[in-house]
Amino acid sequence: MQFRGVTTRWSIENDSDLQFLLQGGELLKVRSASWKKPRYFRLQEDCKTMWQESKKTLKSNQTFSLSDISMVRKGRQSEGLKKYTEEQVESCCFSIVFKDSCKNLDLIASSEGEAKQWVKSLEKIISNINKLNCQQKTEHWIFSCLKKADKNKDNKMNLEEIKDFFRLINIEVDDNHAEMLLKKCDKSKSGYLDGEEIKHFYDLLTYREEISVIYGEYAKSAGFMSPNNLVDFLMNEQREKATLADAHKIIEKYEPDEHAKEKKLLSKDGFLMYLQNPDALILNPDHQEVYQDMSQPLNHYFISSSHNTYLMEDQLKGPSSTEAYIRALLKGSRCVELDCWDGPDNEPVIYHGYTLTSKILFKDTIKAIKEYAFKTSDYPVILSLENHCSIKQQEVMAHHMSSILGSALITSPLGEGMPKHFPSPKELKGRFLVKGKRLNKLEASFASEAAGSDDAEVTEEEESNSENEHKKEKKKVELAQALSDMVIYCKSVHFQSFEDSRQTHSFYEMASFKEGKAMKLAEESANDFICHNVDKLSRIYPAGSRTNSSNYNPVPLWNAGCQIVALNFQTAGTEMDVNQARFMVNGKSGYILKPAYMRDTATEFDPITLTRGDWLRHKMLHVMIISAQQLPKVNNRKSSILDPLVRVEVYGVPADATEKETNPVENNGFNPAWNENHQFDVYVPDLALVRFVVEDYDSVSENEFVGQYTLPFNSLKMGYRHVPLFSKNGDLLPSAGLFVHIMVLDAE
Repeated sequence: MQFRGVTTRWSIENDSDLQFLLQGGELLKVRSASWKKPRYFRLQEDCKTMWQESKKTLKSNQTFSLSDISMVRKGRQSEGLKKYTEEQVESCCFSIVFKDSCKNLDLIASSEGEAKQWVKSLEKIISNINKLNCQQKTEHWIFSCLKKADKNKDNKMNLEEIKDFFRLINIEVDDNHAEMLLKKCDKSKSGYLDGEEIKHFYDLLTYREEISVIYGEYAKSAGFMSPNNLVDFLMNEQREKATLADAHKIIEKYEPDEHAKEKKLLSKDGFLMYLQNPDALILNPDHQEVYQDMSQPLNHYFISSSHNTYLMEDQLKGPSSTEAYIRALLKGSRCVELDCWDGPDNEPVIYHGYTLTSKILFKDTIKAIKEYAFKTSDYPVILSLENHCSIKQQEVMAHHMSSILGSALITSPLGEGMPKHFPSPKELKGRFLVKGKRLNKLEASFASEAAGSDDAEVTEEEESNSENEHKKEKKKVELAQALSDMVIYCKSVHFQSFEDSRQTHSFYEMASFKEGKAMKLAEESANDFICHNVDKLSRIYPAGSRTNSSNYNPVPLWNAGCQIVALNFQTAGTEMDVNQARFMVNGKSGYILKPAYMRDTATEFDPITLTRGDWLRHKMLHVMIISAQQLPKVNNRKSSILDPLVRVEVYGVPADATEKETNPVENNGFNPAWNENHQFDVYVPDLALVRFVVEDYDSVSENEFVGQYTLPFNSLKMGYRHVPLFSKNGDLLPSAGLFVHIMVLDAE
């Protein structure tokens, strides 16, 4: 079977790396010091699934998809390999890291050369998968489903196999319709489909009427789009500034038919390929780079922030792991939390105090943070210390941070003299800031008689007090001078009132607020909170009652100007979707510049009352949900066909918060069509986000989540746009997506 060059072997039959994986080999799988067992790994014929088997028992045979792999790491980089293997096998080790919360697959090859070959081959094929365009991914997925449906492996499709195939691609068809399709494509009258008949079947299946209608409106040159026709489409429908030169570039890049390309024409296939390319999707491609001013003071930005970063699951008995820090940093978090306690052998550990969560070494955590801090973003990382250690182990903490982070650690203010405001993210690129207690004011270090180097006591008011029932009273804790001196721009202080903060706190002194207190202030004193955050940083953290590591809605806190709104990155859900959407733009830097009216000490902006001002720019958002493509089955249930509906949600100031949804389409997750229009009033577009959610409708119980995509309102592109979809865990769903029409108009 073959469709437009997509075959079982990716059209790279002679590739030595692919052949290596198809042949496979034996590796040592590592789970613990005592569990190290040989497993045979090889790539299956579909070139997208890895198979592992035990020679002793068939029961341990398992498969995993290459599309589920996040990365392949060389050497003993994982916690498991560091803990359960010796240094001498470093060059033979590698780890396969998965996208969701699955544990790493830690492996040892028989030689350094073999390990390098596995890593090289896996990275190459994963890269090839990621480079496939939308049409190629669709073709490969459909081809894979056809292969599965071909039960007798004769490369032919009979009626029963066609019905099985439809179930695999998420469409319920009755016997009459399946028989009609078979007869329509069975030109040889053989009772089955073969060769070109299967290709004809594929073309019928993937025909998109909505694309044909749009294309037909503008294809005025003998059934093709000329460069002029394409410019008309881009300007009239997509509301883009386009020239003939732009049109020629699009035709040259996306037209698959060489004859059409020679004549400078765009076919329907080329038109669809253009609409599906990343630069033509719903997210403004200009916003995928750093496009905001990064030279403003640090507190003028929303900052992507993680709470209890060390946890992989819940905060009662879940595992702590350096892997959790790696994942949060790779997701763009710029503020991570380290809950530090005395450990054995004078080595501080990190875990959730007074619980059964496992412990990790502080020094291992700092090493992991150093290695992964600037992979996704170059901009500064804040280390938020929850310090419960003795003086002796605090000194060890200070030593580890100094020796491991080196000159990247901020240990004195930038520039000459006592600073009057925060440095900018641009000035702090590649640097680490410590947030924690300090023995004195920063100003004291510039006084003629600087403070001595004696350790002393400070009051502990951090979240351990407010969250933990074991410590209901404030207490004095000792603080090592060496650790205190590392706190420069983020000194933790107790919050009494906005007036008290104005009078007694310097710009670098910041409070942490439990979500309940912060939400109350954001509702009752929003303008005061915004003015407070013009001068200072505020950190918000989840209530201690969220023992399952659930999250709160960050939007009301952003509306109040709070910068460090910390969420449990390990917990998927709407809150994390919205959080990741806020920070998906500006180059995924983890820093989003607040609107000018939230950076002005005299601002009158109040998200609750919405008096007139620069923030009030009433827009009408028109959304037409046209269709969806290749929606996945819920929880991979083989027998269940989707009844999909789409809900459009708007987040922002209370006046903008709303949602509307389509009717469900019965028994079609492959190519459902709605063609439904919805309209939304958006009053403060700077703070608004738009979320598209696809659910499987159920009339008797709660709908089930299928996929979602959320983005800032100001990053929407107008016109006909494809919308990619993410899974519950935030991973891109290959081939799946929505097709919509967007229009934003001034309402006044």
